[in-house]
Amino acid sequence: MADISGTTHETDEAGGPLPLLIVDGANVVGSVPDGWWRDRRGAAERLRDRLVPFARSGVAGLPGPLELVLVVEGAARGAAPVPGVRIEEASGSGDDRIVDLAAAAGDRPCLVVTADRELRRRVREHGAEVTGPRTLLN
Repeated sequence: MADISGTTHETDEAGGPLPLLIVDGANVVGSVPDGWWRDRRGAAERLRDRLVPFARSGVAGLPGPLELVLVVEGAARGAAPVPGVRIEEASGSGDDRIVDLAAAAGDRPCLVVTADRELRRRVREHGAEVTGPRTLLN
């Protein structure tokens, strides 16, 4: 199923769109001081791999299966998608891309993972719920 922007969404068994989980890659990676700054793409790939199980199981507040989108920007671009995790490369601001994705979610449930206060405010204006990085990292 495609939205008005032409983006294809994953569908459930009945053909309806899956709930959407959008992950602010820079914010989640940056929440753990593990040397991510030395290899931003590698850090994004490690996060991507950690996210795979959530596509089936879901997260607190958003049961699975889900459409899971990891938004990357800057030096983190170039990470390849894997089954269960779509990669969206922001050509500019990752926050702007996340807001666009949340707005395009329409009526389906949408949860954005970020600790960025301004981004939280912006996606809530489009009906998205928000949660912090610990939801994925614990």
